[in-house]
Amino acid sequence: MISCEKVKKSKKLLCLQLDDGMGGRQVVSGIAQYYAPEELVGKKIQLIANLKPCKLCGVDSFGMICAADTKDGCQVIFVDDSVPVGAKIR
Repeated sequence: MISCEKVKKSKKLLCLQLDDGMGGRQVVSGIAQYYAPEELVGKKIQLIANLKPCKLCGVDSFGMICAADTKDGCQVIFVDDSVPVGAKIR
């Protein structure tokens, strides 16, 4: 993850700037109550990129990150550093 910031009009949304191996991608995700933006910068995540773009609180989103519901809330699924950026998930 290149950068991450809170979406100004929302308490739940974060705007993530991702290196997807194809020039970059912006994704908005409802994980602000579980993660501070600085916790996510530099991490590798799983991305679903073949979705129709949408606008959330006025911010364009071009995909969705993978996360799991746990007893403690929501947990983003991080990828091991040995997996190259842009690798396809099977």
